[in-house]
Amino acid sequence: MSRQKQAEQMRSGKGFIAALDQSGGSTPKALKLYGISEDAYSGDAEMYGLIHQMRARIATSPAFTGDRVVGAILFEKTMDAEIGGKPSATYLWQERGVVPFLKIDKGLEEGKDGVKLMKPIPGLDDLLSRAVKAGIFGTKERSVIDAANPAGIAAIVAQQFDLGRQVLSHGLVPIIEPEVTISIADKAEAEDILLAELNRHLDALPADQQVMLKLTLPTKANLYKPLVDHPRVMRVVALSGGYSRDEANALLARNTGMIASFSRALTEGLSAQQSDADFNSVLDTTIQSIRDASVAG
Repeated sequence: MSRQKQAEQMRSGKGFIAALDQSGGSTPKALKLYGISEDAYSGDAEMYGLIHQMRARIATSPAFTGDRVVGAILFEKTMDAEIGGKPSATYLWQERGVVPFLKIDKGLEEGKDGVKLMKPIPGLDDLLSRAVKAGIFGTKERSVIDAANPAGIAAIVAQQFDLGRQVLSHGLVPIIEPEVTISIADKAEAEDILLAELNRHLDALPADQQVMLKLTLPTKANLYKPLVDHPRVMRVVALSGGYSRDEANALLARNTGMIASFSRALTEGLSAQQSDADFNSVLDTTIQSIRDASVAG
């Protein structure tokens, strides 16, 4: 029953997905923006401990509830840890009403044909089985498009859907994330190619399966509306991709049916040095602004 309720929330919830899944490469930058410099910790264990404290502070804030934050993407170490005295995924759903997802990719290969494919994911079936037991609803897997190269984009979408089928076989919902780099000169052309490839693979999915898509905010407003309306798509979410929160919100509001899945834009303005009152106030304002942009279309 809870998975059915979670699926209904993901399809129609009036809010956005929080991306709390910074990994080894992005954690130092996230901590620095949060007011914790690299000389404040020694080694990965302390670093991950500090980022977990930040995530837990966000998740336990009174502002962080399922009426505005419909889902949250977790790093593997976060899934394995506790928040509020409960396993993280359990806490999010039972105490906050937020649907938990798990980031499963292990980083990117070197660039080829204008894209960076995902690295292999050793032990993926075991990880997916653990995720199911932990109460995870779905997964997220990211790769990157750096040029409007048809061969490269075809390869990146094919890899995403191959992985997505493996995720679906465990009863989980994959968030397929072929990110288009916002600074490339041929971004609009890359997005047109990506749209065609995504439609082709979605059309080939069995009628009883659905995926989610996490996409860069498009150059042309409502470019991805056909994906929003596709029967094999549960939800289309947008990444902030380096835009400031205000820029990302403004772009998102132009795209009907897309909701946010922001990471850095969510934590912008938060600081380890803030009092709980100040922290919760800033987070509440941030969550409201991202929620408003997500439902504006």
